[in-house]
Amino acid sequence: VQVEFYVNENTFKERLKLFFIKNQRSSLRIRLFNLSLKLLTCLLYIIRVSLDDPTNQVTCARRKTKKHYSSDACYDHFPSQVTVALISFLQAMLLVYLSYKGNIWEQIFQISFIIEMINTVPFITTIFWPPLRNIFVPVFLNCWLAKSALENMINDLHRAIQRTHSAMFNQVLILICTLLCLVFTGACGIQHLERAGKNLSLFDSLYFCIVTFSTVGYGDVTPRIWPSQLLVVIMICVALVVLPLQFEELAYLWMERQKSGGNYSRHRAQTEKHVVLCVTSLKIDLLMDFLNEFYAHPRLQDYYVVILCPTEMDIQVRRILQIPLWSQRSSPELQSMMDDAEACFILSSRNEVDRTAADHQTILRAWAVKDFAPNCPLYVQILKPENKFHVKFADHVVCEEEFKYAMLALNCVCPATSTLVTLLVHTSRGQEGQMSPEQWQRTYGRCSGNEVYHIRLMDSKFFGEYDGKSFTYASFHAHKKYGVCLIGTKREDNKSILLNPGPRHIMSGTDTCYYINITKEENSAFIFKQEEKHSRGLSTAGVYDAPSRLPVQSIIASMGTVAIDLQNPEPAVDSSKLVVPTENGAGSRRPSIAPVLEIADSSAILPCDLLNDPSEDEINQSDEEGAPVIDCVKGYPPNSPYIGSSPTLCHLLPQKAPFCCLRLDKGCRHNSFEDAKAYGFKNKLIIVSAETAGNGLYNFIVPLRAYYRPRKELNPIVLLLDNPPDNHFLEAICCFPMVYYMAGTIDNLDNLLQCGIIYADNLVVVDKESTMSAEEDYMADAKTIVNVQTMFRLFPSLSIITELTHPSNMRFMQFRAKDCYSLALSKLEKIERDKGSNLAFMFRLPFAAGRVFSISMLDTLLYQSFVKDYMILIARLL
Repeated sequence: VQVEFYVNENTFKERLKLFFIKNQRSSLRIRLFNLSLKLLTCLLYIIRVSLDDPTNQVTCARRKTKKHYSSDACYDHFPSQVTVALISFLQAMLLVYLSYKGNIWEQIFQISFIIEMINTVPFITTIFWPPLRNIFVPVFLNCWLAKSALENMINDLHRAIQRTHSAMFNQVLILICTLLCLVFTGACGIQHLERAGKNLSLFDSLYFCIVTFSTVGYGDVTPRIWPSQLLVVIMICVALVVLPLQFEELAYLWMERQKSGGNYSRHRAQTEKHVVLCVTSLKIDLLMDFLNEFYAHPRLQDYYVVILCPTEMDIQVRRILQIPLWSQRSSPELQSMMDDAEACFILSSRNEVDRTAADHQTILRAWAVKDFAPNCPLYVQILKPENKFHVKFADHVVCEEEFKYAMLALNCVCPATSTLVTLLVHTSRGQEGQMSPEQWQRTYGRCSGNEVYHIRLMDSKFFGEYDGKSFTYASFHAHKKYGVCLIGTKREDNKSILLNPGPRHIMSGTDTCYYINITKEENSAFIFKQEEKHSRGLSTAGVYDAPSRLPVQSIIASMGTVAIDLQNPEPAVDSSKLVVPTENGAGSRRPSIAPVLEIADSSAILPCDLLNDPSEDEINQSDEEGAPVIDCVKGYPPNSPYIGSSPTLCHLLPQKAPFCCLRLDKGCRHNSFEDAKAYGFKNKLIIVSAETAGNGLYNFIVPLRAYYRPRKELNPIVLLLDNPPDNHFLEAICCFPMVYYMAGTIDNLDNLLQCGIIYADNLVVVDKESTMSAEEDYMADAKTIVNVQTMFRLFPSLSIITELTHPSNMRFMQFRAKDCYSLALSKLEKIERDKGSNLAFMFRLPFAAGRVFSISMLDTLLYQSFVKDYMILIARLL
């Protein structure tokens, strides 16, 4: 049996309602036709009035009074008016029928229906009674019906094309239409009523209405009879009520638009280069970091930044965007043309208590951008490593916890690694601290301008002469001659960047060289202070025997050009140059390294077996007497804590440790140790204080157990956790040697002593998620700072590495209220901030020593990737 199903009721009325009202496109056509019809009636009225001769009087036999009516010459246009009136009447009755819901009086007493009847019924009646053709019909009132039809048509247009214009546009359109309708109604009404008086033309009436409504009132044209004067009074009263309401709504929408932004038009999107910054909440620190880093590159000066933010901007952000430097470059928008953008940056809200929920919002935004604009380059910041594979399709992804824990771990074995990377990913001219009386501050500030750049070897003056030489030779001599640091290279036919590939790698002219310098080579000028032939004539041994000096670039303020002083064997006198200190006050210094060969001698390089290198792990029995020997193997961790983690060759236990043996503060059947002292560790401990055992902690352990670290130098790792870890996390770490955990907090002295703080070399305090959100943003670090200050007082020799939410709070680390040196650093920081430095906090001793770190300082890594697409990879390799 064939059954037909209908979405709507299968009746004639429902079908008409579907066509005239419910269907978006057909309803839009009907309203467009209705608008055209009303405008046509107004046009016919203007034509009839223009052709009318007011001096020709027709006697109305029925009323026996003389009135001024239309002449017979206007009857030529009367059939058109009757036809339009008939169509309008039928349409109005049809809409009443379709809109009927049980109360007919509600339909009849609508203003639009009454006006429709006044303007159509008299014309239809003249078909049956011709004398009524001389009656006056106020057809000009159809302008109000046209205004209503226009509003409805715009609403249907929005529904049909699934695109909403701004409420500001709609309100401005309504205001203009209201003004036009008031002026048109007043002009036509006064013109008709004055036919019994001064016989004003339609233009004179229009002139009078405009002068009156604008409150100018010249007085050269005035109504003479009382009906027209009464109409003027009525129109002014209506204008005094209607227009203020319209202007109030317009002003309200304008203020709301100023708060939340506007629309970035398609024309601007197609003609202007722009990038989109998508954030959950816009903070002043994040905005300034992005703008300063993005516009630090010369080729990005003509780009616009379109900010998409669902929350209202605070007053500080609005003030920043009103500064002329930024107001012409950035704007907060409600809608931007994503498909025409050069890039889209999606940043996570790291201050949320639930960081997983924040990641879910970021993932959904990334999916939305990829679905809407698949060709737009996507730069995504994700918080938790387990969520990274959801945005693997993005062009560049920075996982916050991966970088954070890796930085904190490297700070334990190589102090100030986080400081080095932070300064490398920040753009600076290297002029910070140059007025300081301290030599280290001037050197530190000047060298903070170093960044990573790239150039092809055949196009480079720095490295072009080392074609066919080993990487080690090129790196050493380029640094010796030009002061640049060659850190990596990439083959033309290989996408992988090789960081310090060693002497086996032979440089080729098509290689891409990655180097660290204050500026890129293209912006450098070469100044030879001695004859080049003499410099080239020096033998290799002569270079090493000469007084060793590290040339440092001097900044030329004009045009931002960098002049590089080439190697001069004469001792430097200029204090702006770095001179290697002499040993024991002697006048000469023993060379610190042996001569570097142009091409590596294969016989001098021993074969390297990563999985079995007995020379590395030789144990001196005399040194190891009484210490437990840990049996380790090299391999890849068998259990990955999350999808997408990169396999790393590490020191592993031959067999997994039982979960009970991982707990430091509780004995088990395998051992009876209950504190760190009982274990008798030979090496100093590394203690990590965290709230929960997240997957990010896995990235802290891996660098400290990497294969390249000698087995006898492995430090025991103790995880001091507020909440006990789950079995999933224990399964991931049970294969690593000397990794333990215990439940406790850093504000409990007993917990600290039990985990072995007096035997520790480093204490890492990770920012807790529960404290990242506070009523006052900068108070989020209060508890962490106070706890660290307590440990600093109790254990002054302990190296405490702290993660903070806000970089500006690092001035409170190791706080000394009456220390003159700390006060001098605070004054220097204020001076640098007044000069507009982006790294005013760099001179604080905790930051310079790598004792404090904030992941927000690495936000610029994502921004720099827009210009240097290799920055994220190089930061990973570092």
